[in-house]
Amino acid sequence: MSYKNKTYVIFDADTDIGKYRLMTAWKANKKIDFNFHNAHELNNLRGNSSEETIKKKLRERLKNTKQAIVIVGENTKELYKFVRWEIEVALSLEIPIIAVNLCNSDGSTDKTPPILKKNAYFVSVPFEVKKIKYALDKFPSSYHKNKSKAPSSRIYDWSKISI
Repeated sequence: MSYKNKTYVIFDADTDIGKYRLMTAWKANKKIDFNFHNAHELNNLRGNSSEETIKKKLRERLKNTKQAIVIVGENTKELYKFVRWEIEVALSLEIPIIAVNLCNSDGSTDKTPPILKKNAYFVSVPFEVKKIKYALDKFPSSYHKNKSKAPSSRIYDWSKISI
């Protein structure tokens, strides 16, 4: 059994890849306190791979995952081929999910994938480096204590949190 220390990022590869790349740039920048073990660095995928092969590799990544981030953009809730599938697998593996809102909302929005709203205990945070880091550091332990409360979302009261 491998050690689960990775963060798996779920996103719309057509429109939100820039935000994913920004997160990896934060990680690489020594002046920014933001670090995560990126699950996407495992099992390189090729653009011409079949859907079956891609899903097999993604499942392997998810099995080595401690937590998942869903970058919630304009179209995220409408994506079923991979995004919804990745969320379903994360839920089945009981992986804590952090919804990161590109609209900068602290809570779930009309853009949040319905599968999260209907089936998950998750936290929503705005796309801000310190708030994402806080959720990555704090939510997994909260998730394991409270996952039986699903479906519900957790909202941090940022006025009471020093980041």
